[in-house]
Amino acid sequence: MLNPVQSLAGRTVLVTGAARGVGRAIAEACAAAGARLILADILAEAGHATTAALAATGAAVRFVPVDLADPDSITALADNIAAHEGVLHGLVNNAAIATGIGGPMFDEITLETWDRVQQVNVRGTWLMTRAMAPLLVQSGGGRIVNLASDTALWGAPRLLAYVASKGAVMAMTRSLSRELGPRGVGITAVAPGIMRNEATAYVPAERHAFYENGRAVPGPQMPEDITATIVFLLTEGALALTGQTLPVAAGFVFT
Repeated sequence: MLNPVQSLAGRTVLVTGAARGVGRAIAEACAAAGARLILADILAEAGHATTAALAATGAAVRFVPVDLADPDSITALADNIAAHEGVLHGLVNNAAIATGIGGPMFDEITLETWDRVQQVNVRGTWLMTRAMAPLLVQSGGGRIVNLASDTALWGAPRLLAYVASKGAVMAMTRSLSRELGPRGVGITAVAPGIMRNEATAYVPAERHAFYENGRAVPGPQMPEDITATIVFLLTEGALALTGQTLPVAAGFVFT
């Protein structure tokens, strides 16, 4: 039996960017903790495959496609959840664009790349939170977990568009905690380091080594290393942490 601080039994949780990588690992952990899941991603084929794999384990799960760059798509997702589940207890704002790690300098970033990263990572997180807030309030104990990044805590170079977007996510988390707190909704941010998964396969080996040698607990960080923290932050008992950013990075940075 799961300890109450690890249990999401009876709670409905939406995970964005859940088709693969970190999002899929989060979804798997939430399913293991007993949550009823809605998975959302722009990658429909991969999203359906992840949903089928989780359903095969006995999880209550379904998939809804969403495009964080499209406000109408986000509104449609909220309407879909309102019609099918009627309530939402948890939202994990995981979906994001991470481009150019170890890549262009700040003055080499194109306007198109800058605008696209901010559109999805910042505006998309805001729009998703805005759309789901009524359902989270209705649950009487809604929780939001935003995926930030420790790059915004130590100031990673050659990654400015992404760093700026994740710094904005941390700032929004603090401000939203004061707006949503009186309505019973807690919101936190998790700031992991660079992880080993298919999304980071392109990252230069020296950047991976820099992280893996610089952690207080040396070695690679996998998506599964951050999921227990996220599960706890989705529980009712995590409300006292609202507004905080937790650097779940094996001691690469400290706050």
